[in-house]
Amino acid sequence: MIDSQIIYYIIGIIALIALIFGAVLGYSSIKLKVEADPIVEQIDALLPQSQCGQCGYPGCKPYAEAIANGDVITKCVPGGPPLVVKIADLMGVDVPEMEGETPETKVALIHEDMCIGCTKCIQACPVDAIIGTNKAMHTVIADLCTGCELCVAPCPTDCIEMISEKKTTQNWNWKFDANLVIPILNTTELEKRMVVGNKTFETENIGGTDVNAK
Repeated sequence: MIDSQIIYYIIGIIALIALIFGAVLGYSSIKLKVEADPIVEQIDALLPQSQCGQCGYPGCKPYAEAIANGDVITKCVPGGPPLVVKIADLMGVDVPEMEGETPETKVALIHEDMCIGCTKCIQACPVDAIIGTNKAMHTVIADLCTGCELCVAPCPTDCIEMISEKKTTQNWNWKFDANLVIPILNTTELEKRMVVGNKTFETENIGGTDVNAK
């Protein structure tokens, strides 16, 4: 049998080697640490993290790095114009004009009568917006779907369709229309007023034709 004292020596040597390697790795992690660009982290935090690849990059973080290095900020389809405005504000640049018409927001729809439960769409979805099990019907949670279309190609039965997103109180565009005409009455004043965009008019009759800009 091996002497117990020799075993203690072996354990002590192994522990000493582990301690030395741990100290070297700890020192290296501090001394050789690469500081991340804070602007990249901030841009990445704004991106939808769908990792859909529609921007031409494999994920949101590589696209954030590309933006920080000068790439255009209009490539994220799921983020759309609101994201472009946020990134432009973060970087202190003017909001660029979107080429062509603004893409329509769409979500995936699974025709359940054609679904065979292969789970391929579930595996392809980067945001877990599809629920279902093997050999059972699948369905899409519309509120989670970013419209990346990554689930369409893998489907062997072509049962997935991209449809226009229905307008709800959550996704309705509540932006104020500058051309909107709003008749108002100030109870502290005698004259009636009419607001057209950013301009205020005074008139004795809101429906009259004689108005004077103020």
